Order: sequence, then structure tokens, then C-alpha cells
Amino acid sequence: MFGHHHKGGRPAFGRGPFGFHGHDHGHHRRHGRGGPGRFFDHGDLRFVLLKLIAEQPSHGYELIKAVEQAVGGAYAPSPGVVYPTLTLLAELGYVTESDGGGAKKLYTITAEGRAFLETNGRHVEGLFGRMAEAASRSTVAAPGVVRAQENLKTALRLKLTSGALTEPQVAAIAKVLDDAAQAIEQA
Repeated sequence: MFGHHHKGGRPAFGRGPFGFHGHDHGHHRRHGRGGPGRFFDHGDLRFVLLKLIAEQPSHGYELIKAVEQAVGGAYAPSPGVVYPTLTLLAELGYVTESDGGGAKKLYTITAEGRAFLETNGRHVEGLFGRMAEAASRSTVAAPGVVRAQENLKTALRLKLTSGALTEPQVAAIAKVLDDAAQAIEQA
């Protein structure tokens, strides 16, 4: 399975046109060279997450923030991309999951994961170099605000598409949004 290669000779993680169970998980740019499009090629986020976990065992949310910081706010992977990727890394034996308190899982690299990173060191270095370059060109003045905005959009989309909302739910959501808008205006 690991002998397959993508374009450019990079190893694939799985079979299929996208190297991950045949699915495209849409890592998108917000800013940067070429405008909208992909920030990472297929499979690259797995290398990035694995390298970050090698540096320090982390929770999924911490990894999202670490990627965002590494690219100067130009990109933040969504939870819908990060958590399936972490599950894949665990299934491959590259990380272990442990109880990190509450519903959080703490991800720690394994010996197999370290060996895999070492084998692909040049590619991983290239990815982090590209991320540093993106950070140096980033025009995002407040990456934390952009991340929070994306989190809000995702939460609203999930809530609004989960079924019919009751009047009390609609009123509660509208109040939270109105209160947030007022707090932002006063900040």
C-alpha cells in the first residue's frame, strides 16, 4: 500500500486517485499565490499533522491552531478534515490516541510514525518551507479572528442543516449572534 506514489514521486497513503480511500477532502487556500484553490496537495496534511505531533503530543484543536499559526493565518484546516486524517494516522499505526480529558483525544506519535517521517523527511521539510513562505506573505491581520469566524460558519451550517429548528432554538441562536455582533462593535 505504501509503495504507490502520487505525482512527483511522493508516497501515497492509500489507493485511489486521491490517495486517501479515494476521497478528496478539499484543503482550500484562503489567501496566497494563485488565489483560491488547494493549500496542500492530496495527502500533505497528513505529513504536517504527523510532524506537529512528533514535536509535541496534541489534541485535534491544538493541531488546527498550529497549522493556522504556521501559515500566518492564510489557512486553517477544518475539523472535518483534521479528525478523519488523525483517525487514518491512528489506523496506519503512526499515532496513538489516548484520553486527553473530557471528549478530547491526545495524539502521540509511534515508532512507526517517526520512521515514516524520517523516510519522507525531504518532502516534510519542503511542506514546512512552503508553509513558512505562506506565513511570510500572509496578509491576514488577525488569524485567530479568521479561525473563529470559520468555526462559527461551520457551527451555523451544521445546526441549520440538522433539521427543522424550534422557535426557541431560532430565538436562542439569533440572540447569540446579535450579542456577538454587539460585542464585536464594542471591542
